[in-house]
Amino acid sequence: QVQLVESGGALVQAGGSLRLSCAASGRAFGNYAVGWFRQAPGKEREFVAAISWSGGDTYYADSVKGRFTISRDDARSMVYLQMNSLEPEDTARYYCAADYLPWTVPTNAVKYDFWGQGTQVTVSS
Repeated sequence: QVQLVESGGALVQAGGSLRLSCAASGRAFGNYAVGWFRQAPGKEREFVAAISWSGGDTYYADSVKGRFTISRDDARSMVYLQMNSLEPEDTARYYCAADYLPWTVPTNAVKYDFWGQGTQVTVSS
């Protein structure tokens, strides 16, 4: 099992940057694929980015491609989401999630077994 805690959310102006962190505790974090999802009020949770357990493969939603970068540091049991050129449409609560040794890295939230509590990102225009 793994426990996840997100941090780094804040209020930022459009065009600004933030780096979200996902701290994991538990055994064998390196065996988990990790995804970032977000949910805005009144909307469904949506996929943002994911990284394979090896770190060799990354996936992004079209809406964030070229602006967001996901990375991991298994020595520190951390996963990061660097967000640049933020837009008001990026306003949401951001969650990290983990899936144990998936055959393919999932982009569907239902595939993830472990979730953090989320961190709020608000982008003002």
